[in-house]
Amino acid sequence: MDNIHAGNSNFIKTIIETDLKEGRVKNIVTRFPPEPNGYLHIGHARAICINFDTAAAFGGRTHLRFDDTNPLKEDTEYVEAIKEDIKWLGFQWDELYFASDYFEEMYERAVLLIKKGLAYVDDQTQEQIRATRGTLTEPGIESPYRNRSVEENLDLFERMKNGEFKEGEKVLRAKVDMKSPNINMRDPVIYRILHAKHHNTGDKWCIYPMYTYAHPLEDAIEGVTHSLCSLEFEDQRPFYDWVIRECEMENQPRQYEFAKLQIEGAIIGKRYIKQLVDEGIIDGWDDPRVYTLSGLRRRGFTPEAILAFIRETGVSRSGGVVDPRMLEHFVREDLKLKAPRTMAVLRPLKVVITNYPENQIEWLEAENNPDNPEMGTRKIPFSREIYIEQDDFMENPPPKYHRLYPGNEVRLKHAYFIRCHDVVKDENGNIVEVHCTYDPETKSGSGFNARKVKGTLHWVEATHAVPAEFRLYKPLLFEGETGEEESLLDRINPDSLEIVHGFIEPGLKDAKPHDKFQMYRHGYFNVDSKYSKPGQPVFNLTVSLKSSYDPSKAGASGDA
Repeated sequence: MDNIHAGNSNFIKTIIETDLKEGRVKNIVTRFPPEPNGYLHIGHARAICINFDTAAAFGGRTHLRFDDTNPLKEDTEYVEAIKEDIKWLGFQWDELYFASDYFEEMYERAVLLIKKGLAYVDDQTQEQIRATRGTLTEPGIESPYRNRSVEENLDLFERMKNGEFKEGEKVLRAKVDMKSPNINMRDPVIYRILHAKHHNTGDKWCIYPMYTYAHPLEDAIEGVTHSLCSLEFEDQRPFYDWVIRECEMENQPRQYEFAKLQIEGAIIGKRYIKQLVDEGIIDGWDDPRVYTLSGLRRRGFTPEAILAFIRETGVSRSGGVVDPRMLEHFVREDLKLKAPRTMAVLRPLKVVITNYPENQIEWLEAENNPDNPEMGTRKIPFSREIYIEQDDFMENPPPKYHRLYPGNEVRLKHAYFIRCHDVVKDENGNIVEVHCTYDPETKSGSGFNARKVKGTLHWVEATHAVPAEFRLYKPLLFEGETGEEESLLDRINPDSLEIVHGFIEPGLKDAKPHDKFQMYRHGYFNVDSKYSKPGQPVFNLTVSLKSSYDPSKAGASGDA
C-alpha cells in the first residue's frame, strides 16, 4: 500500500525513513486515538488515513485506542459508532485498546512522580489554578501547596483514590516549571476527582487522569513509535516528552504534528455538532448537512471518494481551508461509473399526450449508465399521461428557452418527440396540465433524424409512477463573518434543507438504504437510511451534477 505517497509532499514519511535508516526504530507502530465523546467527522478521516496509511506503507501496525479518560462525556454508543466509521472507510485496526485498560499503571506512574518529588496534591479550585497560571508574557504563581512533603502527597493521593474527597476539592499536579515560557509546562493538572460511573470500569475509580498525562503513557505502553496528531497539540509536545521521561517508560514514542483538515463553511468540531443536535437544529449526528462520517454516509458520499480527497490534500504542517467543492468533485468522479442513471420528477407537472392511445402501456429500453455499458439496460413504462418538471414548461418563455412551451417540440428522454398545443389552468390561473401530441416515428433508438430538437426532458409515466420524498441540501452555515462575537447559531441557514415530493420510476420503489442513483439533470441521490420505509424510499441529494470547481487549480485529477 503506497497511498502515503499521494498528494502533497509527506514530511512524516521522510521522518520515518530516517528513523528506520538510523536504527531508532525497527517496526513502525501508529495509533488512531479518538475520545468516545461524539461521532467522527471528516477531520478524523484525515487522522485515520494518515495513521493507517503510514503504518501500512512501512509494513507496520496501527492500533485503535479509545482515550476514555472522561466518564462525564463518554458513552459506548460513541465507541461502536467510531468502530463502524473506521470499518466503513475500509480500514481494520491491528489491536483494540482503551485508555481505561491502563488506569492502574497510570496511577502507579503518578505515585512514582510523587516519590520523585515531581507531583503534588493541590487544594486550589479550578478557578484559582487558572488565575495563577500566568500569561504568554508573565510567569505563573506557585501554589501554596506546591512544597508539600512526599509523604503527605502520597497519603492525600491515595485518599483521593479511595473517594474521601469531593469533586474539585483536590487535584494532582505535575511539578514542572511555573516560569516556563510554555504555559503547558506550568504544573499541569494530571488527575482530578470525578464521582462518575465509567463506561468501561464502572465505579472502580473516582479519580481520572487528564488526557495530556494519559496519552503519552498509552503510547509508551503500547509500543507506539510515531504518535501522529494535529498541530493543536504541538505546544503539548514538551509535556508529552516530560511524562515519558519522568515516568521512566521503557518505550520512547515521539510525537509529530500535521495540519488539521478544514473545509470552508463546514461545521466539524464535535462540540459544535453536539450543540446542534442538543438544540434540535439537526436531526442527529448523522444529519446529512454536517461533515460527520455518518452524516456524509447518509448523504451518499462514498468511502472511496473521501479517501481520494484526503490523500489528494496530502500531509503537511501548513494549514489552509479546503474548498468543499473539491470533496464533491471526488464524489462525482467515484459515482459516475457506479450509480445507475434514472429519471425522477421532483416538482411534477402532468402532461397528457392527446394522440397517444388510451389505456396503452409501452415499455421502452433505457440504458442504466452510458459511461458504464456493463450495467446493462432496464425497461421503463410510457403512456398517454406522464409527469415532467414544472420548470421544464413555460407558457411565455424568454429567448433561448429550449424546453417545452406552446408550439415547441422537444424530445422525451428514451421516448418520443412531443409538441405542446394547449394548457389547462385552475381557478387561480396556475397551469395544472399540459396537452401535447407525439410523433410515433421519432421513437428513441429508431434512427429517426429527419428533424432535430434542441431540448430533451426527463419524465416519469403517470400510472406507474411511485411517490417519493426528496431532501435537497444547501450549506448549513451562511458565509457571513466568523468573528468571536458571532455565535454558531447566528450563522445557521434556515433553508439548508428543502423537502419536496415527486415521483420516481417504478423500478426504484424497492430501493434499499444507501442505494445510489444519478437522477437525470438533478444530481446524485442516496436512499436515506433514517426515514425510508419498504416501498417508500426517501432520497437525499448527494451532489448536483455540475460544479464550478476547477480540479486543475487544486492538483486534483479528472473533470468536475
